[in-house]
Amino acid sequence: MCNGAASALFLLGIKGRVLVWRDFRGDVSAGQAEKFFTKLIEKEGDPESQDPVVYDNGVTYMFIQHNNVFLMIATRQNCNAASIIIFLHRVVDVFKHYFEELEEESLRDNFVVAYELLDEMMDFGYPQYTEAKILSEFIKTDAYRMEVNQRPPMAVTNAVSWRMEGIRYKKNEVFLDVVESVNILANSNGQIIRSEVVGALKMRTYLSGMPECKLGLNDRVLLEAQGRSTKGKAIDLDDIKFHQCVRLTRFENDRTISFVPPDGSFDLMTYRLSTQVKPLIWVETQIERHSRSRIEIMVKARSQFKERSTATNVEIELPVPSDATNPNIRTSMGSATYAPEHDALLWKIKSFPGGKEYLMRAEFSLPSVIAEDALPDRKAPIRVKFEIPYFTVSGIQVRYLKIIEKSAYQALPWVRYITMAGEYELRLI
Repeated sequence: MCNGAASALFLLGIKGRVLVWRDFRGDVSAGQAEKFFTKLIEKEGDPESQDPVVYDNGVTYMFIQHNNVFLMIATRQNCNAASIIIFLHRVVDVFKHYFEELEEESLRDNFVVAYELLDEMMDFGYPQYTEAKILSEFIKTDAYRMEVNQRPPMAVTNAVSWRMEGIRYKKNEVFLDVVESVNILANSNGQIIRSEVVGALKMRTYLSGMPECKLGLNDRVLLEAQGRSTKGKAIDLDDIKFHQCVRLTRFENDRTISFVPPDGSFDLMTYRLSTQVKPLIWVETQIERHSRSRIEIMVKARSQFKERSTATNVEIELPVPSDATNPNIRTSMGSATYAPEHDALLWKIKSFPGGKEYLMRAEFSLPSVIAEDALPDRKAPIRVKFEIPYFTVSGIQVRYLKIIEKSAYQALPWVRYITMAGEYELRLI
């Protein structure tokens, strides 16, 4: 996880006193860290606002806070700070798994277990096992249930550290959701300033044994290598990140996604497409002031995807003047309500088929004592939320999902596609 090694790991109380610590290299003392950290958190301002990485006199301190406990790693070497911070969050997750919650009191009640966990999670300053399910196989919180010569689970002694052996299910199932979020920012002239698609292959696996899974996508590089036609049926995958279970060498050689999955939920793959995306739902507004005391807002929402798809749970949030009152709202579809706490109109449409256009008209009263030139349009943008099942913007398709297991059982794979709005904003001015 890092180029250099950690010198020591400390768990400190809210006042900077060391509760638990592990020395890995003998070049940072507990007193030195306690003195420095106490001085740090006593500075003016909220300690939570302090930088998580601090350098002092040849030592780099990296820390996070959880409840009334500070977790800190000190090092004299050149470590990857982001990886260390992630490791500290993993320590929190593991301790919460054992103690229900990580606090000073839970640490005092579980000193022995805390030291055992730290010994397994970091060795000579290098992170090791951070999966709570694996650690719980050979570190028991109940002393009466511990075995003196307990054998570590297979997951610790082989390359598959994310999965325990001996998992059994009566019904073997795999659920794969291809989820894409569309991020769009458009100006008042209808020009797209920023657009991107962020996607994830989210899996839930309930499989017995040690299954081998193989997944195929309509990847242009793969299809061209196989001599298949790619016109309109292939995509270019960019900025791909895989879960650690995926065999990267296999993917680089033949673009096959091969893996032994963790048990339960995980993100198999994430990707990003920074291509020009046509807004799936476009919103146009027209604002008219009929007098100093009345304003009328006309809104047109148009779905710009194919008719065979339908957007669900559409919500359009339109800003209105903060002093608007007495709303009179009419819609051609769905329902609209005035949310004065947000200074906005909320237009909700449960079902919005492709190629459709709906209208909303709203009238508001305004204080008559305010001049027209003192009522500029609000700078807040229009925000849109929606979900479109069975549809992806990128066109990604799962060509196959195979599950192979030595006992040759049958597994049921389920694949689902959905597109939703991410940061989807249309500016008024």
